[in-house]
Amino acid sequence: QAQLVESGGGLVQAGGSLRLSCSASGFMFSWDDMSWYRQAPGKEREEVASVNPYNVPTNYADSVKARSTISRDNAKKMLYLQMDTLKPENTAVYYCYCPRLEDWGRGTQGTVSS
Repeated sequence: QAQLVESGGGLVQAGGSLRLSCSASGFMFSWDDMSWYRQAPGKEREEVASVNPYNVPTNYADSVKARSTISRDNAKKMLYLQMDTLKPENTAVYYCYCPRLEDWGRGTQGTVSS
């Protein structure tokens, strides 16, 4: 059974950084495109970034494009999202997502204080 477990969220001040991690198990992680999504309070879930199986980013949301890096380590079955120069509007629950499996993790809360 596929499982995605996010970690690395927390409370940071504006201008700070977060490095989110997602541990994947139960499926052939190295074969799949992977994505990070987020859901801010009162808003719909939106894609933040995606990466193909070869560790090449395929999409960044305009709001994070210059300040975030998605990456993966297929040997460790890990997905990462490095976010820098964070803003309060980046406060959200961040989710790891496998499009092929339509499978979500439970999310990790990232809170940016002003």
